[in-house]
Amino acid sequence: MSKIKITDLILRDAHQSLIATRMTTADMLPACAQLDKIGFWALEAWGGATFDSCISFLNEDPWERLRQLKAALPKTPIMMLLRGQNLLGYRHYADDVVDKFVELSAKNGVGIFRIFDACNDPRNLQRAALAAKKTGKHVQMAISYATTPYHTKEVYADLAARYAEFGADSICIKDMSGLLKPYETYDLIKAIKAKVKDIPVEIHSHATTGLSVPTLLKSAEAGAEILDTVISSMAMGTSHSPTETVVEMFKGTEFDTGLDILPLLDIAAYFRDIRKKYAKFESSFLGADTRILASQVPGGMLSNLENQLKEQNAGDKIDAVLKEIAVVQKDCGYIPLVTPTSQIVGTQAVFNVIFGRYANITKETADLVTGRYGATPAEVNADLRKKALEKMQYEAALTCRPADKIANEYEKIAADAKAAGAKTDEDILTFAMFPSKAPGFFKSREKGPLDSGSFGAPAQAPQAGSAAGKSSGSAEAYVVNVNGADYHVSVRPEGTLAIAPAGGAPAAQAAAAPVAAGGVQVAAPVAGTILKLAVDEGAQVALGSTIIIIESMKMELEIKSTAAGKVHFLVPAGQAVQAQQALAQIG
Repeated sequence: MSKIKITDLILRDAHQSLIATRMTTADMLPACAQLDKIGFWALEAWGGATFDSCISFLNEDPWERLRQLKAALPKTPIMMLLRGQNLLGYRHYADDVVDKFVELSAKNGVGIFRIFDACNDPRNLQRAALAAKKTGKHVQMAISYATTPYHTKEVYADLAARYAEFGADSICIKDMSGLLKPYETYDLIKAIKAKVKDIPVEIHSHATTGLSVPTLLKSAEAGAEILDTVISSMAMGTSHSPTETVVEMFKGTEFDTGLDILPLLDIAAYFRDIRKKYAKFESSFLGADTRILASQVPGGMLSNLENQLKEQNAGDKIDAVLKEIAVVQKDCGYIPLVTPTSQIVGTQAVFNVIFGRYANITKETADLVTGRYGATPAEVNADLRKKALEKMQYEAALTCRPADKIANEYEKIAADAKAAGAKTDEDILTFAMFPSKAPGFFKSREKGPLDSGSFGAPAQAPQAGSAAGKSSGSAEAYVVNVNGADYHVSVRPEGTLAIAPAGGAPAAQAAAAPVAAGGVQVAAPVAGTILKLAVDEGAQVALGSTIIIIESMKMELEIKSTAAGKVHFLVPAGQAVQAQQALAQIG
């Protein structure tokens, strides 16, 4: 049997799992020369949340990061994580966008594409796989692992066979929650190998539940050729098994990795010091969370849920939400919990606990159960699908590949991106992934990347009463950091109106018009950000009509009018709001 190969995740999944994806390129590059000498099969360094974090928090161009890493890692292939037809976003893109994104990713430095789909719908993977094959790069197709009555080793083996038909160069079992158990993994790999004998299998299993090290051992014994690990100083917790531990575990056996532990220890020492810079972003969870063995919730999702519930003043409801997640997952067709479905299911479970089961359905949940994300593993709850169809006013659920309903869109996106400041084809794709964030990044990019040394400085809070001395209607803008996320807020004297900033939303939409006495207020059901004002200021609206779209926990929720009459908005688009805050007045 051949020696075990190692993919190290230090440059992507490790810091995404432990420090909110905040590691800067400048802190990665000094270790690259050593990393490149080790003899890894690959270094995962791109995809996932790195794009979002680069432009949202680090003022870094993610494409420039890829180019710099490729230059610093001439011998070791760079792996990227790609969400199939979703690419790096939360929606499906047209085929021409998928083709262009994969082409430029390969051109800029990606050597291995790990392609997955949250639904495990092969139709959602095929286009990205074909595009990657055209580049001549290695195509690895991943199975999103879940443990449900539907998901059996036979189902997974059949799925691997379908991937082989698409030309997969390797198969990955992607275990987001650390649910793989050693002996079950052994049987699963044997079942897959019986179907796809000549295609290498790679195992990706988080350490969240404490099962990952023995699982990797049994994986090797079952015939898996490649294992995912992380340099020890960024391992365990919600991250992965330590590279050095796995290297030593197999040393002197038929599975010997052939890697030298001494340079690995030097690399671990480097990242141990680097990690200290990011203390403010550290996950509070660093041990083994055995709750996940019952709830099957990914570790990162669990910490996010706890923070999100606190924001909704419902921090005491975490146990109820964990129970509700199982209900929602079943109702949504036993969907695996991985981006974006983990966020969709988790947010819907929170809303169910707060408002009552499916009293408020997010747009994303509605799209999921009506086929807009692809075919679910099992049938969805018929009553939930009916509610979703009515809410979104869809005629019927989709049964075709969702992207078949999306016309080519690259040229239109390119025009919009250039108008927003895009300079290159890569900029256009950054805009395609994050159209609301990219324009701001294009404007600030010339300032250069943030220095990680600045992360240790506490945020400067406004002085009490600092806005009181301003002239009527003026507002002071601040950035407030909550749990590692920056929120833009404004402070103004009580009783004054919110005025749109220069270049912001029109005053008619951004400011609250004077309201008549006796009007009916519309309050925010949850904390979030005003994504869109659905009607014009002063418009006549009917009872129950949508007047505001709020983004909460990365999902969209429609706010309905609670009366008929003229609408007067009390908050502008883009503003963060608290639960029960008045958003508008009718009448």
